[in-house]
Amino acid sequence: MAAVYTPSSAFLSTPPQKVYSFASPKTPFLGFPVAAAKPSIQARALTLSKPTPNQIHCQGGAVVPKEQKWMFDESNINGPDIWNKTWYPKAADHVNTEKTWYVVDATDKILGRLASTIAIHIRGKNLATYTPSVDMGAFVIVVNAEKVAVSGKKRTQKLYRRHSGKPGGMKVETFDQLQQRIPERIIEHAVRGMLPKGRVIYFKGENGP
Repeated sequence: MAAVYTPSSAFLSTPPQKVYSFASPKTPFLGFPVAAAKPSIQARALTLSKPTPNQIHCQGGAVVPKEQKWMFDESNINGPDIWNKTWYPKAADHVNTEKTWYVVDATDKILGRLASTIAIHIRGKNLATYTPSVDMGAFVIVVNAEKVAVSGKKRTQKLYRRHSGKPGGMKVETFDQLQQRIPERIIEHAVRGMLPKGRVIYFKGENGP
């Protein structure tokens, strides 16, 4: 709070049309008689100085630079928060009945690359509206799962293990053995490892539902 001294009294500089004067016994100060009384509680509560030409006041006295004034042209006190524009999907944005369905032919497709592509579309990471905490992805159906391909010697060297939970219940089989027994489980196992929760339906052969 600034004070302006005159021969008769001292005035506090406040916003326009609010000037406070104090009439009390005067004491000499630098050769001029000035009021020695303390300002009232109401006057001491005024701590905002007069705004400069390159500043504006908004939202209860917050000072905003002049070059940012354009951000407040369309807003008002009861309007939306212009600082919070983060979009979050609503319930209508991820309705299961309106999601996309993909049918993927696994014939001669490399297992790892096929599984990663399926996982991306199931999670919806290919969409601009992707949100990690919301199910924004699509549904994927894989056909011809028994014709998926692997590189190198993985057909005989890649192992799949399962356990019955009993002592000595470990079962181990190769890629070829599992492909002959349950071919759709190979892709299911690969995709499930890339997902929080899987939503893929696998079918042997070309005929789906």
